[in-house]
Amino acid sequence: MQQIINFVIRNKTFLLFLFLFSVGLALTIQSHSYHRSKFINSANALSGGIYGTVNSIDKYFDLEQENEILAEENKRLREQLLNAVNLENSVVTDTSISKENYRITTAEVYKNSYSLTNNYLTINKGKNDSIKQDFGVISSKGIVGIIDNTSKNYATVLSILSKRSKINAQLKNSNHIGSLIWNGKTPEFVQLIDVSKFAPVKAGDTIVTGGQSSIFPKGINIGSIESFETDISGDTYAIQVKLFNDMTNIGTIYILENRDRNEILNLQSDSNE
Repeated sequence: MQQIINFVIRNKTFLLFLFLFSVGLALTIQSHSYHRSKFINSANALSGGIYGTVNSIDKYFDLEQENEILAEENKRLREQLLNAVNLENSVVTDTSISKENYRITTAEVYKNSYSLTNNYLTINKGKNDSIKQDFGVISSKGIVGIIDNTSKNYATVLSILSKRSKINAQLKNSNHIGSLIWNGKTPEFVQLIDVSKFAPVKAGDTIVTGGQSSIFPKGINIGSIESFETDISGDTYAIQVKLFNDMTNIGTIYILENRDRNEILNLQSDSNE
């Protein structure tokens, strides 16, 4: 307290000046509309800037929650899209029945390898989330891989960047199909082989999933044709496909569950017997 009194005594002249200046400024602003409007505008600009900065800080710390909300919304939209396509490609006799063939679960990638011979991703969803082996995995840009193993809370995904990976794929502008593999050279490209020489192959065309398996539905993006050549036999094309996904930078992913998978597999098993 004594220090405050000493400070006031030492600076009484300056403090008196500040007080009188403030009173004079207040009287000027109150008595002149022009000065008053300028003061209000300046105060609004200052407070607006402060509020804007605070709001930006709040938004930054809310990014994780906003990303979760966005991912959940994307999941719902993808489910609607996949099921709408499936319904469009089937014969419907009762329009009051709308069967949802695909369920989508959102997950985050905890670990991602892309420089090995057989690469894997580790994700934060597992058996407790009804995730099972051979579920398809995609991102917002295209396919990522297939669920390989699961624990209670986690799962590993066999990446499309794996020598073990072999996925049914096709040209988007035709029904010519082939097998999608990886030659182990670069994470930017995969290869589509066994495509008929009669297929209308052109650089820049889009490659999508072929839908001839119980894992991925037809039409999920994969990449675009970078180059192509005929194989040794001359009967099929070997196509270099540039991936839409940056497989070195995968964050949020979507796990696809085909609700009819067991029925399809049982039917195929009976037919093989």
